[in-house]
Amino acid sequence: MIQEALKALRKGEMVLVFDADNRERETDMIVAAEKTTPDHIRVMRNDAGGLICVPVSWENSESLGIPYMTDIMNEASGRYPVLSRLSPHDIPYDEKSAFSITVNHRRTFTGITDNDRALTIRELAELCKNKKHHEFGDLFRSPGHVTLLRAADGHVTRRRGHTEMSIALMEMAGLEGVAVCCEMMDDRTGNALSTDDAMKYAEEHDLIFMSGADLIDSYMEFRS
Repeated sequence: MIQEALKALRKGEMVLVFDADNRERETDMIVAAEKTTPDHIRVMRNDAGGLICVPVSWENSESLGIPYMTDIMNEASGRYPVLSRLSPHDIPYDEKSAFSITVNHRRTFTGITDNDRALTIRELAELCKNKKHHEFGDLFRSPGHVTLLRAADGHVTRRRGHTEMSIALMEMAGLEGVAVCCEMMDDRTGNALSTDDAMKYAEEHDLIFMSGADLIDSYMEFRS
């Protein structure tokens, strides 16, 4: 299964990953940032419906100089005390939020269209791939419409969220450590799409579906 998923990612196809019953209990659509097209954004927007985010590897995050959003809030809380009260210290399924800043590429217009978001995402991946992290501030603006997520150092060996699993997939596939993920929502229940329905969607659209546990086991074997 993992080899089929990696082959699909290299071809620019999406894969579906369910995290775990004791975590978010969500299935995310995942695609390589460097392969992202407006069609990917359209499918995520229409068929998944969650928040389209861009996991960035710890190494790329450090080189870009992007902070966790909680760090920005802590720094600004002296002037804006409400930010301290808004601290996400009570997340029921995790210890820390992976959210970083939001960006648009400077060549975009509003930044929210499928074309604009695909451009921002793809250009960020290319910048990282070409080791031009120092040009980040020249080529992108913030705030924007693409939400960046900082993966933990060592990703799935330290934290087992979709952010880290996305980066583990990129590493195993030999792709740049920047991905795109979006949670699959259920129009009928107002909750996350059930695992059964996510598997049914994968079958109907000829996509790879895998569990977070299998992904992590494969990564540990890959690293050994």
